[in-house]
Amino acid sequence: MEVRIQSIHFDASEKLQAFIQKKTAKLEKFYDDIKKVEVSLKVIKPETAVNKEAGVKIIVPNGELYANKVCDSFEEAVDLSVEALGKQLIKYKEKQRGK
Repeated sequence: MEVRIQSIHFDASEKLQAFIQKKTAKLEKFYDDIKKVEVSLKVIKPETAVNKEAGVKIIVPNGELYANKVCDSFEEAVDLSVEALGKQLIKYKEKQRGK
């Protein structure tokens, strides 16, 4: 599974990138055949507290799943996005089995 991390208008630290790699790796236990994971990190308005946006896109055979969260920290946003995608993957897998 390939993980691409894109940080818009800033450089993501090594620590943050390692955190994202670790979190996205957990998605494989929900669905084996994940082709690619794309994570985009963005700071919205720097003046506000809740301004870290993480969008996570998973590319699977015959489709893609996406989750987007805005939180206080990128870690929290990635964590919540991965959690949401876990649920989506379970539904996707059930649909695949039903066919």
